Amino acid sequence: MDKEQLVKKWLNNDLSETESKAFHALEDADLYKEIIGEAQRFNGNTNAKVASFDAFDRRLVSKKSSSTYWIKVVSSLAAILVVGFALFTLINKDQISSFKTGLAQNEIITLPDNSTVSLNELSQLEYNSSNWNENRSLNLNGEAYFDVEEGKRFDVHTDFGKVSVLGTEFNVLSKDRIFKVSCYEGLVQVSYEDNTVELPAGTEFVLSSGKGQKSDIVITEPYWLKNMSVFEDASLKSVANELEKQYNIKVQYPSDMTVKFTGAFEHNNLENALESITKPLNLTYTIKNTNTVIIRNGQN
Repeated sequence: MDKEQLVKKWLNNDLSETESKAFHALEDADLYKEIIGEAQRFNGNTNAKVASFDAFDRRLVSKKSSSTYWIKVVSSLAAILVVGFALFTLINKDQISSFKTGLAQNEIITLPDNSTVSLNELSQLEYNSSNWNENRSLNLNGEAYFDVEEGKRFDVHTDFGKVSVLGTEFNVLSKDRIFKVSCYEGLVQVSYEDNTVELPAGTEFVLSSGKGQKSDIVITEPYWLKNMSVFEDASLKSVANELEKQYNIKVQYPSDMTVKFTGAFEHNNLENALESITKPLNLTYTIKNTNTVIIRNGQN
């Protein structure tokens, strides 16, 4: 195997035992390791001090002064610098930061510019941290609340559209074919398909089944940040599904029960949550074996 192939395999940490011995036996092996070691000191946040060309010159000349050897060294050094530059590029390539929440799990994420993201349950978020200050852009699948520091444009990309701001507080829900953006401070721009909508503080936009609607909101932050689930004219099935997710329980109720629920329940006390749901609807409940809830008509 020639020297170039050995060097490439060494950089990829792919040398066999025999090849490794051959590489370390190369006349320039130590020089390769030294220069690559310097290249590895680079990263996106530090200024590494790399030996100058003259320093390498003096070091190499001191080893041997013959013109033949010098030609070999110059050729090797040029090849190493190319490899070093390639490695530098590899080291500083896109650094993707990813976050994912499970059932009934929230997570607060601090971005490189000190903007914060509160990630709701069953959601995913990712962004390129290597050039964040130049390109404040991230991808969201699920729901998140953003408190954005002022600065360059800040973009949230979802499967249904894009949300753009400069510095503000807003909530984005992009899940189950629903796209909802709520603005609590500042101004938010929503782009979807070929349309653009601007949302000042106190308004929200909902895109469902291809139809968009803008409306006012009176709350100062989403209810899920307060560990509450809120419903408006929701079926018992929808409420029961949310209870099961938040408390990791099984909810049983008559299949023919068609009541509608408008209200809220908290996430940290099952008894209080059940009281909030059943009392307004004249229903009763029983907690069985700590992980099963049975809801019945209050007249039974």
